[in-house]
Amino acid sequence: MAKPSKCIPVAEAKALQDKWKETRALEIEQAQGYQDTREFWYSLEELQEYLDYVKEQSTAQGINKPGIRIYFGAYAKTSLKKSYATMFLAPTKEKSAIIEGEEENSNNTENNYDIEPLNTVTGGNPPKEY
Repeated sequence: MAKPSKCIPVAEAKALQDKWKETRALEIEQAQGYQDTREFWYSLEELQEYLDYVKEQSTAQGINKPGIRIYFGAYAKTSLKKSYATMFLAPTKEKSAIIEGEEENSNNTENNYDIEPLNTVTGGNPPKEY
């Protein structure tokens, strides 16, 4: 299998993570009063299972180009747990009216609320460095 065209070098990924920490991590820590999660982990098996499920459900709905949108979220604070960040995967579908020749991107997709999102991820506490 060929490497996907949108892969980036490890150095670029490290630079992206460093820029995120430099421009956001301190403010979040000051606002929350603790270091928040900023990385999440799925097993390949879990991801593949979910992607297969979305593809199967989308096909049954007549959706030709399903996708996945990734959202940030936060758990509710309780007396036992802090309000740590999370993320979830949300299925998407093409909008009904696509302009011919329009480049494929998130602007011509909408959330598919007929398929449930995926959330049960493990986040680092403290976060793991990239």
